[in-house]
Amino acid sequence: MAWWGKVIGGTLGYMLGGPLGAMLGVALGGNFDRGLGGLSDQYTSGAQERVQAAFFSATFSIMGHIAKADGKVTPDEVASARNIMHQMQLNDEQLAAAKKLFNEGKKSEFPLDAILFQFKKECHRRRNLIQMFLEIQIAMAMADGQLHANEKQLIYHIGQQLGFAHSHIDQLFRFASGSAHSQQDKTHSLDDAYAILGVKSSDSDADIKKAYRRLMSQHHPDKLVAKGLPEEMIKVATEKTQEIHKAYDLIKLNRN
Repeated sequence: MAWWGKVIGGTLGYMLGGPLGAMLGVALGGNFDRGLGGLSDQYTSGAQERVQAAFFSATFSIMGHIAKADGKVTPDEVASARNIMHQMQLNDEQLAAAKKLFNEGKKSEFPLDAILFQFKKECHRRRNLIQMFLEIQIAMAMADGQLHANEKQLIYHIGQQLGFAHSHIDQLFRFASGSAHSQQDKTHSLDDAYAILGVKSSDSDADIKKAYRRLMSQHHPDKLVAKGLPEEMIKVATEKTQEIHKAYDLIKLNRN
């Protein structure tokens, strides 16, 4: 939680600057949009704690923007946002800030492309971290059990702005769909397991094992935290790795 102390103290907020710094400033009742001048090089672009602050600010504000994409925010979407906040075990200050960021994202003047541009820049090509961010946004879009056309188009736009091909985003949708079904049924179906791994039943054992290992590496909690995932989100990453592992075990069981 060291990054949060720096945010509260103002250092990271001032260093972040731009639309993400401005969002944090609004969430905390201050003005952080002052750029980088005259502050320590310790928190220049790419520094882990700065990336964590950017991830936190972008995650909850864009979640709010996606929730409003179909014209209304449903109770399921609010519950999904609260579930992420609960998983993160946010303290009172963080929880209040996350809710304010979510509400900022719902506003018609929300600067989505500027936020995405800065977020990608702050992440310094940490592709697995950016993918984790996109998976969280897809989960928000699918929170009410249906994917509205406006929400889907918005996810494609967000993903492409962050450097993901259309086909890769489709794969993340399949991952999310399989995950959502398994959570609803409290168990994985075989179809869900294949969707989670992004493979087909006709694929070879070797290809499925390769996909499993790639996904486990992409979602490894310690690796993601080292790249800038806020420590509070480690439970979110851990649950994803558990889902991937369960899906692989089910596929292996049905192939023996």
